[in-house]
Amino acid sequence: MNVIYDLDSLKQRLNNPVLTIGNFDGVHKGHLALFDIVKKRAQSIGGQSAVMTFDPHPVKIIKKGNGPALITQTEQKLCLISKAGIDVILCIPFTAQFASIPAESFVKDILLDKIGVKELVVGYDYTFGRNRTGNLTLLQKMGKELGFQVHLVGPVHIDHTVVSSTSIRTLVREGNLAEARMLLGRDYQIWGTVVKGANRGGRLLGFPTANIKPGDELLPKRGVYAVMVEVDERLFCGVTNVGFNPTFGENSLSIETYILDFSEDILGKKIKIKFLHRIRDEKTFGGVKELTDQIALDVQEARRLLSASPGARCQGGSS
Repeated sequence: MNVIYDLDSLKQRLNNPVLTIGNFDGVHKGHLALFDIVKKRAQSIGGQSAVMTFDPHPVKIIKKGNGPALITQTEQKLCLISKAGIDVILCIPFTAQFASIPAESFVKDILLDKIGVKELVVGYDYTFGRNRTGNLTLLQKMGKELGFQVHLVGPVHIDHTVVSSTSIRTLVREGNLAEARMLLGRDYQIWGTVVKGANRGGRLLGFPTANIKPGDELLPKRGVYAVMVEVDERLFCGVTNVGFNPTFGENSLSIETYILDFSEDILGKKIKIKFLHRIRDEKTFGGVKELTDQIALDVQEARRLLSASPGARCQGGSS
């Protein structure tokens, strides 16, 4: 994965780069359509396909921390962009100073003088520069004056829905995994570190769980899900509860995953959880026995759902 994190480290221009620019949170099907055009145009002129993205999300700087909940962490986003076949990724630190660059200076000083852009591929709603004064009209005007081409890509629709990060955030928050999967082109997942929990799962309930401290900001609607869990590049089936454990009177959100047919100590490890099916809402039970019985039913339902899911191949013979 060829990632440049600092423009000052770019000692020479890229080779005939065809570039697209955006935050690309989620790296969804709309973004992939942009990347496909970038790759085709780069191939046609014997150049490099390139993506410029930002960390953190620009809105978090412009609105002082009040940006959207992110669909993908930066690490995951860069992996997905690289997996899409892009030659070079420019992951630029987005600061107040960077946000203050005038639109014309951004094009001339950074895109042309620093990167050497030959062609730009931008989405229909792309704006840039100080106070977002840069737009398609300005790009086309400067392109004619300075000798680079600009290609506009319209919105991507799936079943009459515009594919956008905003739409996907709404679907995930609603627990609508099938619709989110359709727009993303993959299952929604979170990355997180396994931390020490209340030690109730195995001791009290008979279902030892991995308690996750998520790095992601966007979580599915509270409830129980059939999931795939990636541990050390191995896939396991599992059941994840996203909620507040109301049966035990807790008021802090937790993410607990029971990994089927698994007994390893993974405390401190980073794991990935792919949400495939929503099983039920979170609810309060009358006691431990009632909760334990329901968890057993959840596990049974997760096995059934995952066994019928294409690509859900788990370790330990659980699907």
